[in-house]
Amino acid sequence: MKPFTCTLLASLALTCQPLAHGQAFLPSPVQFFSTVPANGDLNPYGVATVPWNFPAGGLLNPGDILVSNFNSSQNLQGTGTTIVQITGGQQQLFYQAGGTVSGLSGVLAVLSSGYVVVGAFPTADGTCATAGAGSLVILDKNANVVLNWTAAAMINGPWGMAVDDEGEFVRLFVSNVLNATVVRIDLWTLHGAPNIQSVVQIASGYSWRCDPAALVVGPAGLAYNKATGVLYVASTEDNGIYAVSNAGQTTSDQGKGTLIYSDTTHLHGALEMTTAPNGDLLVSNSDVVNSDPTQPSEIVEFTTAGQFVKQLSVNPNQGASFGIEAVAVNGSERLSAVDDSANGLYVWTIPQ
Repeated sequence: MKPFTCTLLASLALTCQPLAHGQAFLPSPVQFFSTVPANGDLNPYGVATVPWNFPAGGLLNPGDILVSNFNSSQNLQGTGTTIVQITGGQQQLFYQAGGTVSGLSGVLAVLSSGYVVVGAFPTADGTCATAGAGSLVILDKNANVVLNWTAAAMINGPWGMAVDDEGEFVRLFVSNVLNATVVRIDLWTLHGAPNIQSVVQIASGYSWRCDPAALVVGPAGLAYNKATGVLYVASTEDNGIYAVSNAGQTTSDQGKGTLIYSDTTHLHGALEMTTAPNGDLLVSNSDVVNSDPTQPSEIVEFTTAGQFVKQLSVNPNQGASFGIEAVAVNGSERLSAVDDSANGLYVWTIPQ
């Protein structure tokens, strides 16, 4: 079905027209949910929707939204331990980590095979100096940990993720902010147990640094185009978007890839990223690079050819735009975007 763009008129009538490539997808906000659980965790990062074919019988329902929290109630970065669930218009706790797992980052996905994948990027005191390599945690549909995978050579500050979900076989693309690399993890979920088949570093060479406000600045958001095999990488410190070819199949490091979008007018520390239904890319701005007080916390829409389309601010304060996701849900297109300053989630729904 071809995606549509809809405009809410003064009369409250909703008019819809077919949405063309390069025509703006970003709408006006509709709903807002707090992402602060009972333990007071702050700084929401990742956002992911439960797919329509997710197995029944657990805590999650198709269409539910999960949001990971990076900070504790003391607002120390890398010390948050919770994932909250937006279901039936209400927020509730889905998962609370224990032990050494903390700093639940922008690495968050719900797989159709019945699992949730989240990245843990812990610190001892909220500073980059004490940041650990972290891990990938895989949960079942009842929030039980089935795998906590640590491999410092391949998981080193998990910061952003894209997923190619084929059911029992899944490609996970993960950006590592502590060594400025991207890895592809080939995962099987045969017979109800996740099994990592192979891990390949497919991109590297992005700029990165510690930062007192952002903790670490480096490669972050990823978006994968299965039809073309291209993985798009949002590199915050480079303030640009790169395209890595043959990302789903390559067995070697492709370097940074090709720079496809570098826009000092509209990019202000490109952070998390998703693909709009019209094929455009949406990227959040962290405002930690090339800051512009007149363009705070923007989500920017642009074509894969590098043409700016539209931008939308999620908060009048800078540094509030983090995790974003665009998905089809129940015959509509839905955009979910974290507001880090308000510790909440905006949800836009656009009928097809």
